[in-house]
Amino acid sequence: MEEKKFDLNSIIGFVLIFGILLFMLWQNKKTPEQIAADKAKQEQVEADKKAEEASQKTEDTFVTSKEDFSNDVLTDSVKLEGLKNKLGAFAYASSLPSATNKETLVETNLLSLKFSNKGGYLTEVKLKKFVNYDSVPVYIIKNGNAAFNLSFKTTDNRSLNTQDLYFEPTITKNGENTVVSMKLKVSESKFLEYRYELKPNDYMFDFTIRSQGLSDVINTSEAVDLDWKLKAYRYAKSVSYENRYTELIYEYDGGKDSYLSQRSDAEETVNDVTYVAFKQHFFTSILLTDKAFKNANLKSTNLVHNQDVDTVFTKSYQSKMPLAIEGGEIAANMNWYYGPTDYKILNNYDRNLDEVVPLGWGIFGWINRYVFIPLFGFLSSFLPYGLAIVVMTILVRIVMSPVTYKSYLSQAKMKVLKPEITEINTKYKDNAIKKQQETMALYSKAGASPMAGCLPALMQLPVFY
Repeated sequence: MEEKKFDLNSIIGFVLIFGILLFMLWQNKKTPEQIAADKAKQEQVEADKKAEEASQKTEDTFVTSKEDFSNDVLTDSVKLEGLKNKLGAFAYASSLPSATNKETLVETNLLSLKFSNKGGYLTEVKLKKFVNYDSVPVYIIKNGNAAFNLSFKTTDNRSLNTQDLYFEPTITKNGENTVVSMKLKVSESKFLEYRYELKPNDYMFDFTIRSQGLSDVINTSEAVDLDWKLKAYRYAKSVSYENRYTELIYEYDGGKDSYLSQRSDAEETVNDVTYVAFKQHFFTSILLTDKAFKNANLKSTNLVHNQDVDTVFTKSYQSKMPLAIEGGEIAANMNWYYGPTDYKILNNYDRNLDEVVPLGWGIFGWINRYVFIPLFGFLSSFLPYGLAIVVMTILVRIVMSPVTYKSYLSQAKMKVLKPEITEINTKYKDNAIKKQQETMALYSKAGASPMAGCLPALMQLPVFY
């Protein structure tokens, strides 16, 4: 191999290039005079801008006179008349001081909630005890990803939506509970009310919709539809894994539960629905009703089209249900749940909400529900979670050891018999019946069975898989 020689020409070339670059930098450097001129020019531009702003403010300034005040009153009257033409009796709510986009913050030990005057619904739900994979606080509702609306017809043939109307908030106490009343007023004695009652240490809170004195305002011969929508935020690092367990679940027909497709877009209309759960892998939003919705149109849309691309939302959920009307008034007692998809928490409500947690089908679900969950609950009551999992694994292995031993023993016997089985197959290769008879005789003599290894393995499937 030829020895590499020192290339003097290359060294000289690099030095010359470096020298040329230094010369160009020095040549293009601004002189002190140029720097001063640029600075003066910038200061002049800023001065001109400030002068223009001051001039604009001067032009906008005026002296209030009686005539101007009269014009304001006239403008308000015209505005109110316009609202009446558009909203009818509900124009009163838009004339109140609460007719703004102001939000009311209410906190419990577990939740931080914001209620908007416009629409009367939640604009923010924060779970105070949780963070996502990136240590960011968990918000189920934020930045307009959820909507709640009642759509109805009025007796003067208007179509209105509560999400466009303004509610008046009032916060009171009922013992330890916090009560948030949002009223959409037609007058001081006639209104539509959303009433939320929050407990200090509960992810579920009461939600009541009722009307008072609106029998001559709302056209009760037409349906009053409740629309609830949510885009599910992504909380886990793995988009594909989280999306696999993100689904719309519902209970119907007195206790049956079902769900929409997890993988593709789906839509169904179901009768006698008692709850709708917009489930995510780790967190869930649930609307429950004391009296079943007559029917519900449910829709789920998959928003993850490429699992390798980072995404904000995993699925979009929509539900539409008619509210019951009694004596010309709306009266619906419901509950909201915003919290973790935790079996223990959901099961404690005794409202079949544990079905929201995926425990598996058939015997798999039975073992998870009645063996693993109670065992882990007992161990984790006095051990850290990591150690509880290790201890539980050891205990399960000990319990299953006889079955495992049988499986290993059967495999060992079959391994010992393999040469003799091969000899029988060769000897009786043209006589299938004789080959089968000799093989079974060998199994009987050795006390072995080809199924002896399969059955123990099959018995372990529900436990370890």
